[in-house]
Amino acid sequence: MGYIISTVNMKGGVGKTTLTVNLATCLAKNHQKKVLVVDLDAQISATLSMMAPQEFAQLRKKRKTISYLIEKHIRPKSRSNLTIEDIICPNICGFSGLELLPGDLELYDEYLVSQTLHQSALDKEIDDFAQVWNQFERLLISSILAPIQDKYDFILLDCAPGYNLLTRSGIAASDYYLLPARPEPLSLVGIQLLERRIAKLKESHLEKDPVNLNLLGIIFILSGGTLIGRYYNQVMRRVKSDFSPEQLFDNSIPMDINVAKAVDSFTPVVLDSPNSAGSKAFVKLTQEFLSKITNR
Repeated sequence: MGYIISTVNMKGGVGKTTLTVNLATCLAKNHQKKVLVVDLDAQISATLSMMAPQEFAQLRKKRKTISYLIEKHIRPKSRSNLTIEDIICPNICGFSGLELLPGDLELYDEYLVSQTLHQSALDKEIDDFAQVWNQFERLLISSILAPIQDKYDFILLDCAPGYNLLTRSGIAASDYYLLPARPEPLSLVGIQLLERRIAKLKESHLEKDPVNLNLLGIIFILSGGTLIGRYYNQVMRRVKSDFSPEQLFDNSIPMDINVAKAVDSFTPVVLDSPNSAGSKAFVKLTQEFLSKITNR
């Protein structure tokens, strides 16, 4: 079965989507891996980094986004007959090994989730609502991916910033997580918060359905301006004091305007500007990624 890997940080704007789509593309293009990108963020950044808005609009009109798979788990009696195989988009960016499970602007209704789980607790005569919620959280994303997990080498989850239901469920379903960060103090806070949250998530599922999740590595995506010179060494020293060398990627992604331009082309930078500094960095990072997976 393929590895499920979350890209996650409590802080937004640290390069989660950029990392996810370019790593996935390099794995498919340069290493002939079969890769699925799953967009779990309502901002649909991963989706729009791999297809044009017009194409996404057509998919959404046909109900071919992950939100309809989530709805089936919230309301099993819903009329939707679509399966995950129907919704996955193959041959993304022209590569047979690169596929996408598109996100949606409205992923789920929080009130409906709470109402459904409350009713489930009543039906099963369970007094502890947290037990029902934890089970739903633990199984939502893993259940959606279960029918197709063995078809891929890697399934990369682009998680939303913060710590909402889908981010928690995505983390709980994962074998590993990648932690992109910028070399600035607030990004360090995001790392610390995430580590605490993951520790609590593991604790909440410890007895009945443990979460077997490990940090594959922290990846620095550099910002520009004076922040690098002023804070980079300070932040790196603090990170190195909290994590082992094995939990840090040697390769980082430099500040490169081509990365931003590629977003406007709805294409990963490794395809849009393959000779740019950013693209070459992603190629090296992907090699290190595979080495870490092999060593684990």
